[in-house]
Amino acid sequence: MQTYGYIRVSTREQNEDRQIHAMEKFGVERKRMIVEKQSGKDFARPQYRMLLRKLKPGDILVIKSIDRLGRNYDEILEQWRHLTKEKQVNIVVLDMPLLDTRNGRDLTGTLIADIVLQLLSYVAQTEREFIRQRQREGIDAARERGVHCGRFAMERPSNYPDVREQWESGALSGRSAAALLGVSHTTFQRWIKNDRLSAGAVVNY
Repeated sequence: MQTYGYIRVSTREQNEDRQIHAMEKFGVERKRMIVEKQSGKDFARPQYRMLLRKLKPGDILVIKSIDRLGRNYDEILEQWRHLTKEKQVNIVVLDMPLLDTRNGRDLTGTLIADIVLQLLSYVAQTEREFIRQRQREGIDAARERGVHCGRFAMERPSNYPDVREQWESGALSGRSAAALLGVSHTTFQRWIKNDRLSAGAVVNY
């Protein structure tokens, strides 16, 4: 039976010393600490994949906090199931003693850990929804105050009226008109559409 520590920081500039100190205090040997400097958006991480290959039934995987494993809680739930059920590995989350599968491999111990993990997943999902809601409310409030949100519209060149007139007369194709204006064909089409919508006309290309 071996004890491994998985340490993750999101960028190369972040310091992993705090996590290393916690692992040493728990009793993890430095040679069995796996350090990953990568985002936790998914589990496609080389060091984590290498760790999975090392882990054997009965081994212990130690992490400082559940978000060091990842930040997508749906994937964390799946990894937790894979590690504890399929690979028969024990997991210890130092910042949350209830998430310690060594505390009874019986039905009660497993049930408690699963409930706590499900609760964390629910809280994380709810928080993400709150953040999105607050962002939407902030954007709506800013718009009501007249604050522009998003990209500003590209200013039309001074020769736009002349080029548009030539396009409308059929002297220029849409792509040729766009080239003369120094914009993409899509931008030129959008300008024409906006002009016609503003004038209450039907847009036909």
